[in-house]
Amino acid sequence: MIDEFAKAYLHNQLRVVREALVWKLDGLTEYDIRRPLTATGTNLLGLVKHKAYSDARYFGEVFGRPFPGPVPGWNEAGAWEDEHWAAEHETRADILSLYWSVCGHADATIEALPIDAPGHVPWWPRPDVKLFNIMVHSLNDTTRHAGHADILREQLDGRTGTQAEYEDAIDTAAREAYRAKVEQAAQAAA
Repeated sequence: MIDEFAKAYLHNQLRVVREALVWKLDGLTEYDIRRPLTATGTNLLGLVKHKAYSDARYFGEVFGRPFPGPVPGWNEAGAWEDEHWAAEHETRADILSLYWSVCGHADATIEALPIDAPGHVPWWPRPDVKLFNIMVHSLNDTTRHAGHADILREQLDGRTGTQAEYEDAIDTAAREAYRAKVEQAAQAAA
């Protein structure tokens, strides 16, 4: 009984955070979704592409259910090098289509297997896992990247939030006052 509850709960949370991640691209230009906004090149579309590749491997290769689309296997040459950014020929539509296809494949794996189904993650130090481990890992990783996306989006146009329906209007004066208060406390502590 608890296994089915845990599986359904984790799966629902994963669906919610996937939507939050993709929502961060809404209304932005091609340049803004691709531009590197950190010293390490982190960008919005790259986060979505990375999650597509990652979940294709975790819910595919790990359980012997390879994703049928164009995602390099974990051990292919260059597999990890180009998954965090989009080349000029890779469109937003292409990457979002890939992402949602991977999500569908992941959902099918989750629905087909029991939560204690065995899997094997060759790139982990302790490679023998259960579906439960991969669901928690993917939920954690997607949530982490949705948080990155939230900060990147705030840098671009000030928009914040986890879902469109919870987004508050931007009150510039209130934000500036709050930021000044935080800055003052930081300087006082220094």
